[in-house]
Amino acid sequence: MSKKQGLYAVIAAVAIQLTLGIIYIWSVFQTGIADSIFDGDNVAAGLVFSLLLAAFATGSLIGGRLTVRFTVRRVVFIGGIILAVGTFAASFVRPEFGWLLWLTYGVMGGLGMGFTYTTTIACAQKWYPHKKGFITGIIVAALGFGGVIFTPIIERLIYNFGGEGVGELNTFMVLSIIFLVVCSAGSIFIVPPPEGYMPVKAAANNKSAINSTIDSKTPKEMIKTPQFYLITAAFVVAVIGGLMMIGFARPIAVARGLEDTATIGVLAIALFNSIGRLFWGAVSDRIGRNTTLIILLVCSGAFSLLVNAAQGYFIYVLIALIGFSFGGILSNFPALTSDLFGPKFMAANYGIVLLGFGVGAIISSQVAGHFANIAADDISLMFPAFVIAAGFAAIGVVLMLILRKISKK
Repeated sequence: MSKKQGLYAVIAAVAIQLTLGIIYIWSVFQTGIADSIFDGDNVAAGLVFSLLLAAFATGSLIGGRLTVRFTVRRVVFIGGIILAVGTFAASFVRPEFGWLLWLTYGVMGGLGMGFTYTTTIACAQKWYPHKKGFITGIIVAALGFGGVIFTPIIERLIYNFGGEGVGELNTFMVLSIIFLVVCSAGSIFIVPPPEGYMPVKAAANNKSAINSTIDSKTPKEMIKTPQFYLITAAFVVAVIGGLMMIGFARPIAVARGLEDTATIGVLAIALFNSIGRLFWGAVSDRIGRNTTLIILLVCSGAFSLLVNAAQGYFIYVLIALIGFSFGGILSNFPALTSDLFGPKFMAANYGIVLLGFGVGAIISSQVAGHFANIAADDISLMFPAFVIAAGFAAIGVVLMLILRKISKK
């Protein structure tokens, strides 16, 4: 296989991940869906987002396992179909059957995204084993940058379809077409290299890249190691603060009296989420995933504690910093999984580790939704949610320190 095929695989993965970036701009839908479908209940509306993320983690596990039996191309294609059908079905949900939104956009949409997410990352890593952090950063940065691209598009669609509380469902219909076209076309180019493939530069400069294939652990072997439980638990607690802000960036800005510019909050967290993935992915190639994640967890916890103190437009700066840290966290866990358990079964292994992300998503949306309901008239009452997020980040630091100690042994 030629180097061009590896490049095409990366480009296709980037295109697919750009569309999947819609997953991180739920706050554009949150208020309108809460009012029009769930009678103003933020917890019920937030559950759509948490189910989407939980199903996303489950879909990554299933999709990763399927790549052992079927081609990556087929798994990505099927994932795109499930995602498109789920999103299309969501456009027909009505208030009397609001729970169907949990099943369609939430569960089906998340499963479809999961099928395509881990498989494309694993495929790209195999083409560039000597630059896992950087190449993973590129792929997942596209996921974050998708939010930047689609935020104004989705807001315009909602406006053209009748405005907030009216246009969200018809917007789902448009998105289903985008998912179908991009995932179907992109799947054609998602082809992994042959078994044992190693670029000349990698073979000369990175002995660990050569040995990692030999040392690769199957999913069954992986779950018998203490490293698996540490990394998965760390994933649970690491993502809570970032997910809280992703789900409520716009409502928080509106509550601060910044309704006219609230979209900046969504764009800020989407853009810096993307930049953080690329930047911290490259940094981790130099200083190590474990050290990088400890730094990011400390930053995430500190920024979460500052949310209540942020006044005026400074809230956008803080939202951007939380997104920057969150992006780095998400770009490092796939590479860390490959470092610990090898690249051969990475799609399946990371699919299992990603269940930690799903658990963290459910915790974050329920905690944030609960305090958002309390803080309907005073946004400062939502502050305890971010204190809880900071506490979880501190637990993550401890888990990463234990992982470092065990890995050295």
